Formats: sequence, C-alpha cells, structure tokens
Amino acid sequence: MPVLQRDLGLSIVTVGWIFSSFRWGYAFFQIPGGWFGDKIGPRRALAIVACWWSLFTGLTALSWNAVSLGVCRFFFGVGEAGAFPIATRSLSRWMSAEERGFAQSVPHAASRLGAALTPPLVIFLMMRFGWRMPFFLFGLPGLGWAAIWYLYYRDRPTEHPGVNAAELELIQRSSCTPDSLSGKVPWRLILTNRTVWMLSLMYFCYGYSIDIYLDWFPKYLYDTRGLDLKRMGFYAGLPLIAGAAGDLIGGWLSDRWMVRTGNLKAARRVIAALGFSIAAVAIVSATFSTHTRASVLYSCVAVFGLELTVGVSWAIPLDIGGNYAGSIASIMNTFGNLGSALSPALLGYMVHLYGWNVPFVFCSMLCITAIIFCFKIDPTCNVAIDPSKHSEAAIP
Repeated sequence: MPVLQRDLGLSIVTVGWIFSSFRWGYAFFQIPGGWFGDKIGPRRALAIVACWWSLFTGLTALSWNAVSLGVCRFFFGVGEAGAFPIATRSLSRWMSAEERGFAQSVPHAASRLGAALTPPLVIFLMMRFGWRMPFFLFGLPGLGWAAIWYLYYRDRPTEHPGVNAAELELIQRSSCTPDSLSGKVPWRLILTNRTVWMLSLMYFCYGYSIDIYLDWFPKYLYDTRGLDLKRMGFYAGLPLIAGAAGDLIGGWLSDRWMVRTGNLKAARRVIAALGFSIAAVAIVSATFSTHTRASVLYSCVAVFGLELTVGVSWAIPLDIGGNYAGSIASIMNTFGNLGSALSPALLGYMVHLYGWNVPFVFCSMLCITAIIFCFKIDPTCNVAIDPSKHSEAAIP
C-alpha cells in the first residue's frame, strides 16, 4: 500500500475506504455465499467462487485510480465471501463433534500462513517488476486449486472412492448430521436462535480486530516504526505466523477439553474467552512499547490470542447447524466482516485525527467486550438439523 499510495496519489482516508471496499463485498455476500454452498453442495460451490475471486485478483493489476482499485477489491470480496461458510459446510458430513474444532482450525491456520508468507513475496516481486505483477501471478493458483478440489472432493463420504467401508461406518456412527438435504434453509429457526446472535456479535469484535493486522499492520510499521520496505515485509508476516499457531492450538485445545470432560459448552466458551483476554492485554502492550521489536513481539502474541478463538468460532456452526452449518456460518461471518469493513475506514479517520495509538486501544476494548459474548454462547443447542420437524419454519 505505501507504493500504491504514492503511485496513484491516495490519501490515508482514501486508503481506508479502498481497504474497506473488499470487506463490504465480503460482508454483504456472506449469507448468499453460505446459502449457495448449502443449495448446490460445497464441491461445485467452492470451485465456482475460487475461480471468481482469482479472476478479480488478476484484474486488480489493471487498476489506474482509487475508484477502479476499490471496484476490483469489492468484486474480489463478493467472490471470496463464500469461501469459509462453504468450507464449513464441506466438513459437516465428514467430522464428528470431537474433531470439529481442530478440523476448522486447519484451513484458517493455512489462511494465516499464506498471509504471513505474502508480504516478503510481494516485496520481492514488487521491487523487481512493480506492484501490478503480484496481482497477475496470485490470480493463477486459485484456478488450479479449483480444478483439484472439484476432482478430489465429494459432498458425501459415500460418494468418495477413497473411503473404505470401515471409515464410512465410523463417519456415519460418529456424525450427527443426516445424509440428506431438504433444499430449504430454515431461516426463521436460525435467525431466532440466541446462540447464533451471540456468536455473530463475538465474531464482529474479532473481525474488527484482526483486520488491523491483515490490512493496516504493514502500513503501521512503515509509518510509525520507521521500517523500510524489506524489513516491513519481514516483520509484517510474523504476527500472522503466530496466528496460524493460534488457530491450530485453539481448535485442538477445545476438542481435547470436550473429549476429556464431555462438556462441550465449557470447551468452546473458555478457549474463546482465553484468546480474547490474551489479545486485549497484548494489543495495549504492543501499542505503548517504545521498542520496535518488542512491539512486533507483543503484536504476535495479540494475533495468536485472536486466532485462538477462530477454530472454536467456526466449530460452533457445525455443533448447532448440521446440514445448514454453511448458512449459520455465513451469518456469523457477515457480522465478522461488517467489523472488518468498518475497521479500515474508521482507522483511517482515527489515525488522521488522533494518531495510531487510539485505534489499537479501541481494538483492545472490543476484545474485552467479546469475552462477555463468549459466555452467552451455547453450542449444545441444535438449530435446524432436521427441518422436517419444523416444516412451518422452513423458508426457501
């Protein structure tokens, strides 16, 4: 962004709106994306959305001003919106309750690891070929992935040639998700469920907070900590590596807790609250540290704490949603990305008016608020797993 800002003549407030444009597209199309995956199945749905966002990744390289850049990022967000809700739906028939936290943490950890590797790679490409080349190149892997996914994955274990009889029997015995789909999503049951709303509000706080590290952290290091592009690329990736570890550990801890105690409610609530507590303290420590390396270290701890909550958050739609986990996850992620959409725009104004400290302190306060929502979530309440029992509430 520092190079883009200089090349296209963008103000700090305009940069905030450009960052935000992706998040608005991502937020508005969460529910349609989740519905799309529930409707046609994750095998076809994920392949389609991956091709869509790969196309707009490449088209971003053709941007010539703030408007064209914002439009490309908006449509990129529209395509990517379905990614995690549909991925959640793809696990619903394959994972038992004691596996869901870790299973959900793996793709999210991979997402953070990919983001951690991106800054130094972008810097390398940008210094040799300009800022447009990374967008062209990064549009290609998604197309290849979509083809591999479509060839390998199956919506049902019974359809997969690699599943033997013993594994199939184990999956069917341990999973509470029926192997049928009514074609209708019981939105009334979903939207009147208290846990869905508490989960969504908690994820709003997460989304607002994590966006600072996904979108703004390199810019923060460049402006406030005085790092050049090479060092910025290296340090910007470190918190996301810590985040990948947090994803894996959070999901694993929650699952182990449940296996040992049988208490699903505590296993989900406590790990999420612990993650937000770590983040709240570390964000403030990073903000007011006078040493750059110490600030980056505290930032690593903060992102680790934030990501500790992710496997838990995404396991809960599976816990309560069954075949409609994608739709529930899409509501949760809509709220998360409304937070992520507000975050860059508000941060641009806050930095312009008050400097960099205020946005981070506000972020820490949101983490404390999220802890309250954690303890209002009940992952044992099954929502719409068998909508045939609630036919009057089923809405096409």
